[in-house]
Amino acid sequence: MRSELVYQAGLRIENRFLLATTTMRATRRLHVSATRTEDTVNKVLEEVAKGTPLHGELPEVAPPPTIDVLVTAPVG
Repeated sequence: MRSELVYQAGLRIENRFLLATTTMRATRRLHVSATRTEDTVNKVLEEVAKGTPLHGELPEVAPPPTIDVLVTAPVG
């Protein structure tokens, strides 16, 4: 049942928006036209629930820009 799959996947990815986005993106990449979309979504949720890692590269995190020191001095 799909609700059980969503619950199990939700234990791995607690943020519901992130879970929905991850599931949507994976479904789009893995879907084959000859199969039902529902089956693809179920397979993706099963893989998320198992904690199967994706074999992809994570984007590099750029360091934040430096913050200039704000000098405040009374005028006058």
